[in-house]
Amino acid sequence: MKNIFKIGMIGLVFALVNCQSVNYNKMFYEGVQPEKVSDKFSFTEGPSADKEGNVYFTDQPNDKIYYWDWKSNQVIEFLNKTGRANGTHFDKDGYLITCSDDQGEIWKISKDKKVEVLLKGFEGKRLNGPNDVWNDEFGGMYFTDPLYERDYWVGFKQEIQHKSLYYRDKSGKVTKLETFTQPNGIVGSEKLKKLYLSDIDAGKTYVYDILGEGKLSEKKLFCEMGSDGMTMDKHGNLYLTGDGVHVFNSSGKKIYHIPIPEDWTSNVTFGGKNNDILFITASKSVYTFPLRVRGIK
Repeated sequence: MKNIFKIGMIGLVFALVNCQSVNYNKMFYEGVQPEKVSDKFSFTEGPSADKEGNVYFTDQPNDKIYYWDWKSNQVIEFLNKTGRANGTHFDKDGYLITCSDDQGEIWKISKDKKVEVLLKGFEGKRLNGPNDVWNDEFGGMYFTDPLYERDYWVGFKQEIQHKSLYYRDKSGKVTKLETFTQPNGIVGSEKLKKLYLSDIDAGKTYVYDILGEGKLSEKKLFCEMGSDGMTMDKHGNLYLTGDGVHVFNSSGKKIYHIPIPEDWTSNVTFGGKNNDILFITASKSVYTFPLRVRGIK
């Protein structure tokens, strides 16, 4: 009986390994590696795709926003003087929302480069430095406000002593939702009704259920890893960054690692014609990585 049980267990493990391997084959092309598109930047961040699949990203030290044109595989400058934009996300109306931390602001930028400052502070105080943002179907946005003091800030004095997650509704009302050690990357899904947030200095990523407009459940620990930026595929797998890209399934189990030959991988999103190109911002470079799976809408 012991031998039969042992053989059965070995078979089960073998089946599970094979099952995982099949899942990998469904997600990744054999032999395909991330391709460097350009390395002309100082520090890349904040990638987000427009409705056509072009990916906009920031070079914060140089105060510029670029975009990757998937048709030509070229990087093109979009905007100079961006308020030192960091994280970005397109809202449902096609405006690029940026965490422009030079003055602790959030900007709304049209495709013809008209800028509107949406937010300058909270309760009359300057924000520490908005870092990442995700826009919802209600016209509101969730954003993180950690504190990373920049050498380009002039006369900065910290006015808000906590580092928190906020929600700004479509009317402009801002609500503080929860405080963290150092909240950073954030992403959500209307389809799955989930919001993910990374407390990077605590080494944890949390998940919330989205219950309504600016309403979240109690947070739950998703995984014991912090992340600078993040994205999701249509199966609910979460892609976290730092030392390359780490892929976790919807249960919070790490299932894959994508190495990137840079000092730091800051952020990631899906783009391209079919929303199946993983676009990766990493230190002075940006990379593309074709996948068999698409990003979630």
